[in-house]
Amino acid sequence: MKIVEGLLYSNDHDWVKVEGDKAYIGITDFAQNSLGEIVYIELPEVDDELDKGDVFGVVESVKAASDSYTPVSGTVVEVNEDLEDSPENANEDPYGSWILAVELSDKSELDELMNHDEYKEFCEKEE
Repeated sequence: MKIVEGLLYSNDHDWVKVEGDKAYIGITDFAQNSLGEIVYIELPEVDDELDKGDVFGVVESVKAASDSYTPVSGTVVEVNEDLEDSPENANEDPYGSWILAVELSDKSELDELMNHDEYKEFCEKEE
């Protein structure tokens, strides 16, 4: 299982990459491995307002469909439209295949996310 240094992680197995006031969000290697072959990713709409914990979309695999929850609050400023045509990219490169980017509305929420070591320990307990 791959966990990337420098990212933040949620209990729902999402990763967050912060660049200034923008946060890119995707699913972790743990998540894509648990889901199996991803066949569809529902993307949010640009300009959607999301509060931490809101459902922003759905990730469907050959095993199951799972709601995806935003780990931080903000306004959707970008979506990765490549995933509409190639959802399998989330399996092949989960840390290179972000799903959405939000303009952060409350940076203090980042403090509630896990760093690399904390997330590694969290995953080891879940296995």
